[in-house]
Amino acid sequence: MDQPWLWITFNLAVVVLLALDLFVFHRVAHEVRKREAAIWSVIWIALALVFAAGVYVFSGRELALEFLAGYIIEKSLSIDNIFVFVLVFGFFQVPVRYQHRVLFWGILGALVMRGAMIAAGAYLLAHFHWVLYVFGAFLVITGVRIAAQKEHAVHPESNPVLRVLRRAIPVTSTYHGQAFFVRHPQGAGGRVAATPLFVVLALVETTDLVFALDSIPAVFAVTREPFIVYTSNVFAILGLRALYFVVAGLIRQLRYLQVGLAIVLIFVGVKMLAADLYDMPIGLSLATIVVVLGASALASWIWPKVEEEPALNGAVAADD
Repeated sequence: MDQPWLWITFNLAVVVLLALDLFVFHRVAHEVRKREAAIWSVIWIALALVFAAGVYVFSGRELALEFLAGYIIEKSLSIDNIFVFVLVFGFFQVPVRYQHRVLFWGILGALVMRGAMIAAGAYLLAHFHWVLYVFGAFLVITGVRIAAQKEHAVHPESNPVLRVLRRAIPVTSTYHGQAFFVRHPQGAGGRVAATPLFVVLALVETTDLVFALDSIPAVFAVTREPFIVYTSNVFAILGLRALYFVVAGLIRQLRYLQVGLAIVLIFVGVKMLAADLYDMPIGLSLATIVVVLGASALASWIWPKVEEEPALNGAVAADD
């Protein structure tokens, strides 16, 4: 699936969808409520399933299952992104009506970064076979680290990106609507200053970059087709904004999801390391991933956390 027209057509479709999202459906900044977010989440999942059906019709069952496996891996790993978004939005007290705008531009940047990383990963795997083992070992180590980690330790105030931004450009102390940059109110000559909204956007971008280091090698474990890796990433990322507004308030209750993600990463890492000895059928890989994630979600529902977690101000949308 290396035909240029496939890449061009798919990316044009993504641009059209993003343009409709920003300039039609979310032209006016507003608080995204759970009902609206749930509808959009279903729409993005449905589009991914329609795409998988198209892959099945035109390229066969194997690639369709590879796309689904990659999509599920990316979708599940994106839960960690959402947890960090909750913390960052809460720390900076981002008004709910502006959160969608931050996520929109953050995800647009993430698509560009992930495209470059996927191209680099595909090149390395095609020309240096030993990179397969590096990816596999990295995923196993990451999975073990996640399993041993008791809780997410995220400290936005100590993020090096935040320190660099504050040294490179003045940052206003208050928000100025949806603007990322304004004329500095105290600067001579109309000096441009960043708003806290731009600082949050920078943190969202760097957060996704860090998580992509785990998720992209994980997708390469189930498919070596760059187009399938890229499209599964794009569909998972496109649905991330809606998923955030749906599950942000419930994220802390998924107590066993971290264990499930750790097992999935270890599984795909071992699959990579053993690829030359045993080529696991994609159907078995997909079934294993679904069972592990489903079991972790079910366990979280059966044995929920006893203690109540304090809510973060401005981090989640209100119910209808």
